[in-house]
Amino acid sequence: MTDKTKAAANAMWGGRFASGPDAIMQAINASIGFDRRLYAQDIAGSRAHAAMLAAQGIIKPSDAEAIREGLLTVLSEIEGGQFTFRTELEDIHMNVEARLKELIGEPAGRLHTARSRNDQVATDFRLWVRDQADAAVLGLKALQRALLAQAEAGADWVMPGFTHLQTAQPVTWGHHMMAYVEMFGRDAGRFADARARMNESPLGAAALAGTGFPIDRAATAKALGFDRPMANSLDAVSDRDFALEFLSASAITATHLSRLAEELVIWSSAQFRFVTLSDRFTTGSSIMPQKKNPDAAELIRAKIGRILGATVALFTVMKGLPLAYSKDMQEDKEQVFDAADTLMLALAAMEGMVRDLSANRANLEKAASSGFSTATDLADWLVREAGLPFRDAHHVTGALVALAEKKGCDLPDLSLTEMQSAHPAINQEVYSVLGVHNSVASRQSFGGTAPDQVRAQAARWAARLA
Repeated sequence: MTDKTKAAANAMWGGRFASGPDAIMQAINASIGFDRRLYAQDIAGSRAHAAMLAAQGIIKPSDAEAIREGLLTVLSEIEGGQFTFRTELEDIHMNVEARLKELIGEPAGRLHTARSRNDQVATDFRLWVRDQADAAVLGLKALQRALLAQAEAGADWVMPGFTHLQTAQPVTWGHHMMAYVEMFGRDAGRFADARARMNESPLGAAALAGTGFPIDRAATAKALGFDRPMANSLDAVSDRDFALEFLSASAITATHLSRLAEELVIWSSAQFRFVTLSDRFTTGSSIMPQKKNPDAAELIRAKIGRILGATVALFTVMKGLPLAYSKDMQEDKEQVFDAADTLMLALAAMEGMVRDLSANRANLEKAASSGFSTATDLADWLVREAGLPFRDAHHVTGALVALAEKKGCDLPDLSLTEMQSAHPAINQEVYSVLGVHNSVASRQSFGGTAPDQVRAQAARWAARLA
């Protein structure tokens, strides 16, 4: 560290330290390498704070105006790529303040009156995470609209529904798409809930105990778009619940994205051929010319690892911290920054894949008709028409499935005589329920797979997202 660098660092720290930090200490202590992303929030918080100080008569209006103009210049320099970030000044707060002093001189030193870096960083970070929660909701809604378009187009396209990845009952393509609309709707709700809880201002809590200056915390809260100031100064500077909630909501969203990505990987395989992914979201092979790899889906499937890792990391950082602020909290931002970037990229990629994909209606219907997918319909028919208890109907149906399996055919291919060998009450009408289209059309219960139900749910969501 040069003498000039030491002097700059010491000027910011004051008179407590006779010499600058060791190079290793500087490397572990500095956060400017990543917290520079908070520059807009930091400057917004400083502008609100300076305006409040002047309104309360704590600093002169002329100093507040000089600070305001200087901060706008700093903002312009950063956004124009003309700002030099200095590691020896540790973080975004000190970098901005040092440049402000170069621009306006003595009034810059009055900006930090009645606040601390503790409430400053808590405010900056909360503002940033709030913006990311809003961005996540927008990304989720865009994905939901893409899924809705698929659902509306294929409301009556029949496909197999699976349990244990085994054919279970016929459903519709639209119904399957709407399942993800519901999932991502809950995800958007979690981000919205978290945003409502985080929308309280830490600014004015100072280091941990508040301040003796006659500040107006409600004014700075309002200026920054918060609902109110946080009610306890200890909690205000030490709380990172907002970041943990954001990460938790991100991890759940990434889990849902991974589930859909897994289905796209399976469905686009040569063994299924349920969907065709566009060239925009697939790659080829360096050696096998026939390959069309669903790389975007596979990468989305893997992104949950990074987001879940960030979530666990921050929980681990926070789990043993006494009140109030500890330097451990500097480890919060990189985790959240990476998780937010990863989530937004995954959402955008999934939206693009869903919008571009083509479902193979013929293959979907062919698969829906195999694997004894209407066995439950047969059992239900025996309950309704033959008056059998469901457990008995289940047993009779199982016997017929075994017979069809032995013959190498499906249930509708069994003759009436063969059907009646399992139970004499079976008659010709049974064949009306064994078709996959009849099966899905009969599922008219609320939330069921019947095309009318799918269209009703799609219309409800379209109105919500409009």
